[in-house]
Amino acid sequence: MNHIFCNSGVEQITVIAMHKDHNTSSSAPSTRRIRHRRRSNEIPHELSKLNGTHLLINDQDKYKSMWIRAHSSLWMVGGFLVIIYLGHLYIWATVVVIQIFMARELFNLLRRAHEDRRLPGFRLLNWHFFFTAMLFVYGRIISQRLVNTVTSDKFFYRLVSGFVKYQMVICYFLYIAGFMWFILALKKKMYEYQFGQYAWTHMILIIVFTQSAFTVANIFEGIFWFLLPASLIAINDVAAYIFGFFFGKTPLIKLSPKKTWEGFIGASVATVISAFVLANILGNFQWLTCPRKDLSAGWLKCDPGPLFKAENYPLPGWISDWFPWKEISVLPVQWHAMWLGLFASIIAPFGGFFASGFKRAFKIKDFGDSIPGHGGFTDRMDCQMIMAVFAYIYHQSFVFQQDYSVETVLDQILGSLTLEEQQILYLKLRQIFQERQLKGT
Repeated sequence: MNHIFCNSGVEQITVIAMHKDHNTSSSAPSTRRIRHRRRSNEIPHELSKLNGTHLLINDQDKYKSMWIRAHSSLWMVGGFLVIIYLGHLYIWATVVVIQIFMARELFNLLRRAHEDRRLPGFRLLNWHFFFTAMLFVYGRIISQRLVNTVTSDKFFYRLVSGFVKYQMVICYFLYIAGFMWFILALKKKMYEYQFGQYAWTHMILIIVFTQSAFTVANIFEGIFWFLLPASLIAINDVAAYIFGFFFGKTPLIKLSPKKTWEGFIGASVATVISAFVLANILGNFQWLTCPRKDLSAGWLKCDPGPLFKAENYPLPGWISDWFPWKEISVLPVQWHAMWLGLFASIIAPFGGFFASGFKRAFKIKDFGDSIPGHGGFTDRMDCQMIMAVFAYIYHQSFVFQQDYSVETVLDQILGSLTLEEQQILYLKLRQIFQERQLKGT
């Protein structure tokens, strides 16, 4: 009965809407037939009624779905490993591409084709704000590394130094230009839609660039601090899927009907153990642990520091009786990795729950369909957003040690002072050294 009532109600609403549209457009020479086409990522009527009982263990098509997810996951992992091998700049470029896809998916979420046809160029305005935000965020992150890259060329050094100095002014006036563009583009009877899109664009910029800014900062601190957190999210996601696939019987949260307590707990244990083991594997590669101080693509060599130098811990005697090992070698960074693993398994999944609630609010199944079996890029990056921010904060708070080496000070001098100011500093330093020599004699 309820199903019949819902269908009849929809028919009544459709008839009324078509009647109103016919009255409002009677003066037009011809009328257009209104058709509603369901988007590919929209939730079907049957799935929208789920109340948390549709578990993965009861899914009849779960093996087909698992094969599709596994196939696309292998392609993603393979491409990801190639990009990691290529280095920091290629990883950064990949992050930018993912950002663009995420912004595209979110921009399209509230798009209305009818209104967009009446606002030519309005979509271009959204991308203007997007690339302005990109210039502002990345300009601040890579400014010093950009200066270090061009120090040998006087022309490019002056050009880059000028950009770094006036980067905030440039970005501000680009934003003001977009703001004025928006005001001039306002049309009567379209104000609500246009202001809604304006607010939605700024929300997207906050969501996308908060995550990506910290991700890029982690990359240049060392690929290790980008790769380990990202891998832990992937491991937790795969482990939760596997444990839920075979053992999941107890629903975890109604926002994600297929999530189960068995999958959540099993994935948490697997993620923490994987964090400890994976940190030891990744920590032995200088290519992953060395920070990138410039924007070149050359091979890195550096002192790995105490975090990546193994320490030996003796094992209890009863273990030596059963196994040939008398001590175990552990990198200090492995203890930090366990905290990252705990966060990735307990806190980061709530980013996915938030995304699930967001999709249910908009009555869509996925943000997009770019990745077979996984949805869109936004669906894959929901937990990564929270994890990237935590990894950066944890690294800066508990791992990073401010290094005031001669090279660091010289980089700051070359990047912040003009040639005249550098000459004044040189004369003052020479004067100080001469005075100290006189006092010493």
